[in-house]
Order: sequence, then C-alpha cells, then structure tokens
Amino acid sequence: MRQRFLDRELDTVATFWRIHRRDGIAHAFTTHDRDLWFDGLRHLAAPGMLPSAIRLSTALADDGAEMAGALAHDTLSETDLALGRFDDAGVTIGAVDWTTRKAIVLHRGSIAAVEREGAGFTAQLRSAKAALRIDPVPRTSPTCRARFCDRGCTLPAAAFTRRARVVAVDEESNEVTVDLPETAPFADGELRWIDGPLAGLAFEILDASEQELRLARPIAAVPAPGTRVLLREGCDHTIATCAARFDNAANFQGEPFVPGNDLLVQYPQPR
Repeated sequence: MRQRFLDRELDTVATFWRIHRRDGIAHAFTTHDRDLWFDGLRHLAAPGMLPSAIRLSTALADDGAEMAGALAHDTLSETDLALGRFDDAGVTIGAVDWTTRKAIVLHRGSIAAVEREGAGFTAQLRSAKAALRIDPVPRTSPTCRARFCDRGCTLPAAAFTRRARVVAVDEESNEVTVDLPETAPFADGELRWIDGPLAGLAFEILDASEQELRLARPIAAVPAPGTRVLLREGCDHTIATCAARFDNAANFQGEPFVPGNDLLVQYPQPR
C-alpha cells in the first residue's frame, strides 16, 4: 500500500534527499533531528538543508527544483564543490516517516548548477524529464562524433592508457609534469587522478610536450609529488588521424567528404 503523509493533525514526516556523484560516492540527508537509516543508506540529520517546492506535472517540460543549505557536514566540503565533484550528480528527493522508515520519492533528476552563497550553497536541479530534450538523431559532421575508445570508436582503452606519477605541478599555467619514460600523443586526451585530493576526477589535456601536460581546468587542490595518475592518449577526431594512426577508418563516425555549407551557397559568377 502506498504511504500517505500529512493526513493527520500530527504527522511523523521528514524530507530526505540523496546525492549520487559520478565518482560513485553517495550522500544522504534528512530534515529530521536525528540520523535515519533506510533504503540501505544512513541519512544524516541536516535541518539546515531544505529543498524548495517541487513541481510535478504531466507535461514534457522539465519539473525544476532547488536545494539550498549550509556546509554543515564534512561530506559537503567547499573544496569538493569547487572541484566539480557534484556536477551532474544524480539527486533523489522524497518524504519519509521517521517512525516506520517508509518513504516515497517525489523528485528524481540531477544537479544542473551549484552556486556558493556565503557559508552555504544553492543547487539548481533538473528533473529526469530533461533527457527528453536531447535529440537522439545524429547530425552530419566532418569530424568523428564518437568518444575516443567508446563503443562507437571500438578501440580498446587499455591500449592507449598509461600509468604515471606526478613530478611537479604549476598552478599558474595548469601544467603537470609526469615521469613517463616515453612520450605519447596526449594532446586532447585525459588525465585521471588515482589518489590525492583530486582522486576520481578527470581533466582534459589541452596540450602535451614530452612529460609536461597542460590541463583544461584549474587545479584547485595541488597534489603532492608522487601522486598517481592515469593518462589516456587523445584523438583529434579527423579521418586522417583515424586512418593513419589507428587504422580504424571503418568505424569512423562522421562524414568527412560531405560538402559543407560553403559549397551549397556558391553561385556562378559572370565573366
């Protein structure tokens, strides 16, 4: 039987919400004054964190919501917010009876944006309906639409991944020096931190010169020398690179020889 709330003068209901980050970490909170354990998670008491009114409709438009609160728990640190660990994290909001632990889910979605406000934060949420706005039909493009080493590319990621350790970090230029014995084409690739304060985060590599890698994002927390990283080679998604370097032109997910708009708008010129 479906749980009913607020059908009595005195009810035992509290709000709960869960945040599932992309790195596998889950955070659970409740507005109750004590921690609650249900659905396999311990929901920490956080009366200072409140979701706004949740709008549910049958329309296809996104049912927006908002969540705000103070950085009162060690699990919600300012550093993690600045590093983007909560970007695009999954969010579940609902109500729970703190006596029976029976709960219902009112909102499912993800975090669209996080803003810092004084000693707290505000998170704009998007509902699961936002996925309906994604156009599944691919558009023609001269470059490959597949992500390097994904299912469309078909190349094995392990063949283009190296393990290394950090030698030095230059915060001003966002450059990381690693101890690779050989050079590799890491430009347009990816650096993933294995341990240290940035563990689990992946940074795009803009440029690479021997053992020096320039990252696309600022390094908010400087890792110590010896920090382990995973490096994946890059691809410029052109048919020439796909054929010559990877011998994978048969799986190229693009249309490099389709005439572009510049050809379509041409017209004959009088002599």
